[in-house]
Amino acid sequence: MKKIAMMLLCLLLAISFSGCTKKAAVKNTIEGNMKTYYEMTDGTWMCEDRLYKYRLEIDGRMPNAAVDSSFVYLSNLEEITFDQAYQAAGISSNSDDYFSPDKAVLVEMN
Repeated sequence: MKKIAMMLLCLLLAISFSGCTKKAAVKNTIEGNMKTYYEMTDGTWMCEDRLYKYRLEIDGRMPNAAVDSSFVYLSNLEEITFDQAYQAAGISSNSDDYFSPDKAVLVEMN
């Protein structure tokens, strides 16, 4: 009888703790011109099933360009410079200049 009571107690504890973890829900869907991404209710961002801490809007002018460019990255890096942004957007021929998907993803470019 004690074994059954202990098993029931363990089962009840497991069920009660499983309800403690909350997943963030989608707050807003954004159709970027590069990728669709999501603002989550907990303040994070999601694209292609990856979570990112930051949404960075990076503006500037590329060398010899007539107009400014704008890049929007979802990122786990707190800061991305304009040089990093435009090179990782496809300008650079060096693959070391590109971000790995767990670091940052380009979702909009103008």
